[in-house]
Amino acid sequence: MQSAASGRKPGFPLQRRGGGDPRHERLTSQHAALMEEDICTVERRDASLTYSQFIEQYAFSRPVILQGVTDNSEFRDQCTKDKLLARFGDHRVRLSTANTYSYHKVDLPFQDYVHQLLEPQDLTTLGSETLYFFGDNNLTEWGPLFQKYRPPPFWIPGTTSAYSFGIAGSGSGVPFHWHGPGYSEVIFGRKRWFLYPPEKTPEFHPNKTTLSWLLDTYPSLPPWERPVECTIRPGEVLYFPDRWWHATLNLETSVFISTFLG
Repeated sequence: MQSAASGRKPGFPLQRRGGGDPRHERLTSQHAALMEEDICTVERRDASLTYSQFIEQYAFSRPVILQGVTDNSEFRDQCTKDKLLARFGDHRVRLSTANTYSYHKVDLPFQDYVHQLLEPQDLTTLGSETLYFFGDNNLTEWGPLFQKYRPPPFWIPGTTSAYSFGIAGSGSGVPFHWHGPGYSEVIFGRKRWFLYPPEKTPEFHPNKTTLSWLLDTYPSLPPWERPVECTIRPGEVLYFPDRWWHATLNLETSVFISTFLG
């Protein structure tokens, strides 16, 4: 087993292979889509970035990946499978469908989500049929855990912050959508991001998964229609500005937290 520092979450299931399945060719494409990507068109900045530089260069204009600006090792230690199940296993959590508008909500015990639904994304399942644990966190129950989290130190004037915590299987994610500015940090796993500026609406189906978009639409996009994209890993925080379109793809079972600024 790899250490937590490698980004793999101790104890959570990894992606299963599809050998022998009649859908082998499609599954091979899925496996390739979940491999590490060298493409990164988002600038990375380290802890030398100042607040004034963040405001002037990124806050209102473009995404940026922040590295080493906070130390969340204590929070990460509390987010292993065993510790989360021991603390929240019998607590009910609210799941949303993994489509653009997240129409449907389901409540069930956290342990049932982990043991029964935390699986690799099925290629035949729509995003509107996939249940996803992200946000809708009961702050009375989850608040003490969130107190261990250290968000990035850069704030947008006139905004307040709200956390959304999530855990999802490999190949899962949320298709293109937009909202206010915010940060996203991977605690365990890897998450690939695809982003477009507000004036450039991407081509996508709101009820299909990000994985199906990556396999079916992304390869045919000409260079000038490609999104801004990158994969973030533990210890990295992606900032996205207001109204930027974005879609996410978990490359393996992942734990993540977003700080929404509104």
